Amino acid sequence: MANRILIVDDAAFMRMMIRDILTKNGYEVCGEANDGAQAIEKYKELKPDLITMDITMPEMDGIQALKEIKKIEPNAKVIMCSAMGQQAMVIDAIQAGAKDFIVKPFQADRVIEAIKKTLG
Repeated sequence: MANRILIVDDAAFMRMMIRDILTKNGYEVCGEANDGAQAIEKYKELKPDLITMDITMPEMDGIQALKEIKKIEPNAKVIMCSAMGQQAMVIDAIQAGAKDFIVKPFQADRVIEAIKKTLG
């Protein structure tokens, strides 16, 4: 069975880019969300194997959503995505439980490498 992945990003274009990379590599995109609050709801509903989570979003940012999802499921696998390679945010995300970090613009091989490593 293909691994099911939830894509969270406030930019539809970025979600489309990730979806393309994932589907071309045999992953199933089970859902999409455009902010952290929606990500939490979708996580509860869909129980994906992995989440790609943007950090900078309106309403609730990715790090806050990550912390909430970790409360629901401590073993949730989340890979953070951000255009800003800000060290502090990367460290916050990892401390909050993110498994890996990918930087925009996405390079397909880096995305797949992070996902394979995280899913084991």
